[in-house]
Amino acid sequence: MIRRKIWLDLAAGGLLAAALVAAVLVPPERNMGDLARIMFVHVPAAWLAYLAFGVTLVGSLGYLTTRRMKWDRLAAASAEIGVYFNGLTIALGMIWGKSTWGVWWTWDARLVLTAIMFFVYLGYLGLRRGITDPAARARRSAWLGMLGAVQIPLVHFSVIWWRGLHQPPSIIRPGGIQMDPPFRVALVIALVAYTLVYAALMRRHMANALAEEALAARLASEEVEVAGAAITAPRYGEVD
Repeated sequence: MIRRKIWLDLAAGGLLAAALVAAVLVPPERNMGDLARIMFVHVPAAWLAYLAFGVTLVGSLGYLTTRRMKWDRLAAASAEIGVYFNGLTIALGMIWGKSTWGVWWTWDARLVLTAIMFFVYLGYLGLRRGITDPAARARRSAWLGMLGAVQIPLVHFSVIWWRGLHQPPSIIRPGGIQMDPPFRVALVIALVAYTLVYAALMRRHMANALAEEALAARLASEEVEVAGAAITAPRYGEVD
């Protein structure tokens, strides 16, 4: 088991290095030049946000169906990773927007919906922090995890449904992939690499969640003397 865990980390790190090399070797894009290389992090980060929140949906449905805590752990762990990559997507998009549009932020449909998705899942994590009862926390989080997943198609297809400044999708789009072969190969390597990173992070998050639950259960089962053994209750009516 330990070897398998190490190999997953090594594979993710090796493919990340390969993705970096591929991103450097592709020629500058015809219109955006070297700025287009940000795509090899920005697009995989957005993909991982979709993937992570989709897994949160699966975990939420699994918990509401079975009431087994392993599904709640899956949903929570994936949401934590998704929030990180959702935030990274926004940050990289702002860098790209400043260089392309001349502003860090504009009220484009894709940008606004991506930011709303980020704050909704931040609220999901905040909800989990604010409820101490495990069953109530899992149940309420599951409902929010299911509702929040509605945003995934809204965010992705927003550039098709509402015309704005953001360019239309290049991969998941009507008519197939629209990208030159060198960029396509480099992007596929990056997507596979980041997916392995997600799997490695999920394994660690799930292990940490299981350890936290075991620790909480152990602390709850132990009898802790609050005042200490040296203090006894007073005996009224007795005179020394």
